[in-house]
Amino acid sequence: MRDNEKAWDKLIKIKTTGRDDTRSDQYRYPYEPTPYLVLERLANSGMLRKNDVLLDYGCGKGRVGFFLSFRIRAITIGIEYDERIYEAARENHKTSISADRVGFLKQNAEDYEVPLEVNRFYFFNPFSVEILRKVMARIIKSYYLEPRRMLLFFYYPSDEYISYLMTVEELEFKDEIDCRDLVDVDDQRERIMIFQTQVY
Repeated sequence: MRDNEKAWDKLIKIKTTGRDDTRSDQYRYPYEPTPYLVLERLANSGMLRKNDVLLDYGCGKGRVGFFLSFRIRAITIGIEYDERIYEAARENHKTSISADRVGFLKQNAEDYEVPLEVNRFYFFNPFSVEILRKVMARIIKSYYLEPRRMLLFFYYPSDEYISYLMTVEELEFKDEIDCRDLVDVDDQRERIMIFQTQVY
C-alpha cells in the first residue's frame, strides 16, 4: 500500500503522504490523507461524474481533490482551517497535473457558505460531531435554497457521526462502499458510508 501511495503522488505531481497532528485538538482532528486505494474505489463507484462539484471538508494537502480531478475530471473545492497545511495544498496546486479543476479555501468549515452548484461532499473525520452539526446546517441551508440530489461520502465514520447523521431529516442512508479488504486488519470502520438528499 505504501508503494501505491508514493506512486500516485508521483504521477499526479503532489506531496500528500504522512500524518500531521500539530494543530489537532478535541474539535479538529489530525491531518491524515485518505488512502489512494480507497479513493480508487470511490472513483470506480459511478457516484461521481465529470460534471459533479465536490466539496472536501478538511482537505489537508489536497489529495482527494487532485485525485478525483485527475481520474474523473470532477470539479473540487477543498476547505482547510490550518494555515500551514493549507499552504502545502497551495504548493501542490502549483505542481499538480490536475490542478485546473481544483480550488482551495482557508476557512473554518462551519463558517463556509455552501455554493449552490456543489452536489457532492467528502468527509474523512475532519472534526468533531459538534462541528459536523454546524456544517450540516450550512449544507441543508444550501439544499433548501436550491433543492438538488446531494451525495455525502463519509470515509471511516465514527459511531458518533453515524448516530447523528441518521437523525438528519433531510438525509437518508443510500449505500456503503466496503474497504475492509484494502487493509491488513478487519476494521468495521473501513468503509465509505453514503447519504443522500431527496428532491420531492
